[in-house]
Amino acid sequence: MSKLAIKELYTIDETIAKDIFDGIRYPWEVLSKIHDFILKLGPTLSQEEYEKKGDDIWIAKDAVIAKTVSITGPCIIGKGAEIRQSAFIRGNAIVGEGAVVGNSTELKNVILFNKVQVPHYNYVGDSILGYKSHMGAGSITSNVKSDKRLVVVKNGEEQIETGLKKFGAMLGDNVEVGCGSVLNPGTVIGKNTNIYPLSSVRGVIPANSIFKSADDIVDKKITR
Repeated sequence: MSKLAIKELYTIDETIAKDIFDGIRYPWEVLSKIHDFILKLGPTLSQEEYEKKGDDIWIAKDAVIAKTVSITGPCIIGKGAEIRQSAFIRGNAIVGEGAVVGNSTELKNVILFNKVQVPHYNYVGDSILGYKSHMGAGSITSNVKSDKRLVVVKNGEEQIETGLKKFGAMLGDNVEVGCGSVLNPGTVIGKNTNIYPLSSVRGVIPANSIFKSADDIVDKKITR
């Protein structure tokens, strides 16, 4: 259970949304809280650093927003973030400081911690991406099961009922997802883990590992 704890996955100080995790057992429990949290936090942001645009959209004044971007509130885009051409932010999105949301990338009901990169043709829905996590080109979170049943997190023999119909993935800090990969509903990936390109991932993947396939997950050598 410890590897699913907030502190085991995320550096909480690396998001403007750290208070949303107060009293939370599992990180996916905040997915239903993102909308109201933004509406509460947005009006408190510094008017020297943030500008309110449209309905419930707060954008840092030094963020770089391409002209072709579509943003629906509620949404907060942090300082130094870059939102590139034709990105589609559908609402309930918190984009961290220095994060990159790339061309034709779509976000919906997400928290991107600081320095997250989803730079090329990504779909990220009903998910939380930890500090400096990165999704390669064309990799996506699949957030609804094909049978439309509620999502269950599978942690070895343990199965944790989430009560959620829509739940994409929880990525810990410094996770690297290879190009063209699909993170199936209820995926949880521990810190510092690498996912091979073209992978289909589900369940809980340990921290500090390399996912080559569902039957081939090896420890990662951490250099210091």
